[in-house]
Amino acid sequence: MTVRKILNLKGSHVMTIAPEKKLLEAIALLTKHRIGALIVTGKGGNVVGVLSERDIVRLLSNKDANRFENAVSSAMTTAVKSCKPDDTIQHVMQVMTTGRFRHMPVVDDKGKLAGVISIGDVVKLRLEEMERESEHLKEYIATA
Repeated sequence: MTVRKILNLKGSHVMTIAPEKKLLEAIALLTKHRIGALIVTGKGGNVVGVLSERDIVRLLSNKDANRFENAVSSAMTTAVKSCKPDDTIQHVMQVMTTGRFRHMPVVDDKGKLAGVISIGDVVKLRLEEMERESEHLKEYIATA
């Protein structure tokens, strides 16, 4: 199974935001679209960061009354790991688990944003795969 399968099932639409936008705008997008992260893109559409719910939670400890007026770039994660459509689900699960993050941009061979996957997408697909394997084994045993 590859990342492409997830994108084919869920689509490749990605909610993005520019790094200079205000954090208040980012929070409104996360809430409106009921998503856990925004991909931060620079000029030309290249991925420059990810702003996740965890990044927002970290801001809550900041005592600055105007903290949500700051730019997205002030709170986003910049050490972004991405994957390619042909990467395996097992590889992506390992990278996400090791890095302890839940959202991964998918980029094409030219480095352009092609989608985003979450750990939930990966786990859902893996569970479906395991259920199919289990059914095949049951059928095999029943007909042996």
